[in-house]
Amino acid sequence: MDFATIFGPFVAISAIAIAFVLDEGNPVSLINWPSFILVIGGTLGATMVAYPLKKFAMLPVFFWQNFKTDSSNPQEHIDLFVNLADKARRGGLLALEEELPSIADSFIRNALMLVIDGVDMDEVRQVLENDNEMTSQRHHVGIAMLSTMAGVAPAMGMIGTVVGLIGVMGHLSDPSQLGPSIAVAFLTTLYGSLMGNLIFSPMANKLKQKDKDEIFIRELIIEGILALQESENPRMIRQKLESFLRPGLRSQN
Repeated sequence: MDFATIFGPFVAISAIAIAFVLDEGNPVSLINWPSFILVIGGTLGATMVAYPLKKFAMLPVFFWQNFKTDSSNPQEHIDLFVNLADKARRGGLLALEEELPSIADSFIRNALMLVIDGVDMDEVRQVLENDNEMTSQRHHVGIAMLSTMAGVAPAMGMIGTVVGLIGVMGHLSDPSQLGPSIAVAFLTTLYGSLMGNLIFSPMANKLKQKDKDEIFIRELIIEGILALQESENPRMIRQKLESFLRPGLRSQN
């Protein structure tokens, strides 16, 4: 679980509440369910128009990805390829077939199968790079959708404020109702800005970073696979793959 996704909004909302209290306000007055429903419903409706229904239905998945922790460790992948290279030196590439069941990463497993089957190196690279590109394109659907929501939410907040002000006009004959009605009207602007800049936009940025991290790992894997296919020395493979890492993450071997 990536707790930063939870604690980030909590810290920001807490700061707003504390500032409101210090200004002698009541944080409870910032809660207005009709305004919240208007912004959420309007944002979801506009996003639904912008994307095909099948892709829009994946929105919960995109949200959940923000809470998942990426467990990929580049050094573990490097160690794996060094061990595979050592085994291939002793028994040839066909000896790697018995290692396939123990490899959990399907990208590595499928790439190894191509190498074991004797597929040409250029074709192996093309297949793996195409897989990389398609994976990144799938990631960008979620990024684009959350970015759309980040742009729509503040606009829906403004629309909610206009709707609220229309209601205020109906209370002009009763000045005592104007203050509370105007305050509620402006809450939708607050909700729209908070959702756009505190939730949807940061989540889109987090998915961008996750996409970069995964593609980085996959590029490292591609170089490892091609080095295996060329039967390079295990020590050379380690040095080649560790060039992807900053010096502090490299092994001392």
